[in-house]
Amino acid sequence: MRVDKKALIRWKVYLDRSKMYIGYINLFMMVTIFLGAIKNTGVGEYLIANVYVAIPILIILFIFFALLLGYWDSRLGIRSEEMRNLSSQNPIQMEILTTIRKLKENQEILLEKINKIERIR
Repeated sequence: MRVDKKALIRWKVYLDRSKMYIGYINLFMMVTIFLGAIKNTGVGEYLIANVYVAIPILIILFIFFALLLGYWDSRLGIRSEEMRNLSSQNPIQMEILTTIRKLKENQEILLEKINKIERIR
């Protein structure tokens, strides 16, 4: 049985792109379950009684904490280090990096030769 590699890769890309949207659905479901679990508590009763005030405050708090987590991730460099590790395992990206390094070396050699020629003149 022959497998179409391009189709498999395309499907994988589609699945990877859908993870973000599935994450949003998952977040909505977790919030719904959380609110259902606390509805019989004092906090839950307050949230339900003041839903028009509580929901905007919860959204603002969520955005604030999401931005704070993103800021910490940027400051600590966790995502960039993860991407560096992933790219070092990607043979195509490593080939591109090797080619760029060779081009830089050749550029330096050419610049030295040009400088020598200009000195002779």
